[in-house]
Amino acid sequence: MGAGLIFLWNATRGSRLRPWRSECLKWRVETYTGKHAEEVGLREFVQFAYAERRQLLRFLQWLTEMRGYAHAAERH
Repeated sequence: MGAGLIFLWNATRGSRLRPWRSECLKWRVETYTGKHAEEVGLREFVQFAYAERRQLLRFLQWLTEMRGYAHAAERH
């Protein structure tokens, strides 16, 4: 989960205490759901995160796995 946490840290830069205001995360919610980023507020962000929590956890695990492959390739 290390790479996932790094992604979240970077994605919420400037709005870490209010991640629903993060332009990066709003853009990702917009891309995933089709809802315009300007319409994504606290309620929509929480509803999305709760409804898609399994997919979000899978994404964070995938990031960790891909980072492991990248580091393995760098070592060779």
